[in-house]
Amino acid sequence: MHSKTVLLADFLGDWQLSRQITDALHGQNGQLDGRARFVTDGDGLRYAERGQLRLASGAVLQADRAYLWDADPDGIAVRFADGTAFHEFDPVGHTTGTTHLCGADTYNVTYDFENWPNWSATWDVTGPRKDYRSISHYNRAR
Repeated sequence: MHSKTVLLADFLGDWQLSRQITDALHGQNGQLDGRARFVTDGDGLRYAERGQLRLASGAVLQADRAYLWDADPDGIAVRFADGTAFHEFDPVGHTTGTTHLCGADTYNVTYDFENWPNWSATWDVTGPRKDYRSISHYNRAR
């Protein structure tokens, strides 16, 4: 069975966000609950998330993140808010994005669009300074 390709415009709007972080290096596990929003930005989309991050230590932090998403020949290109390249992925089924190197740390992502409009992004980050998994689940906001 062939999975439906999700189009860039399909992400428009508000999403409930739940993220579980498992930190094998520092033990700073956490849970983020918040919202994500995609709005039009030129030919692409601007992604912004805001949530409350509860760490295993008991600390509670406000967390914000922003990216730019654009259609490209291979699917979707994600850039940091300042426009620098981050990664690319093909928005269909269960798919792996391109690897992002940040110094000596390696960021690998897998997206799952099988149950669209519910979807997830799993990041495995390894290197001398980091060793964690972050799993983000997105559901249409009500």
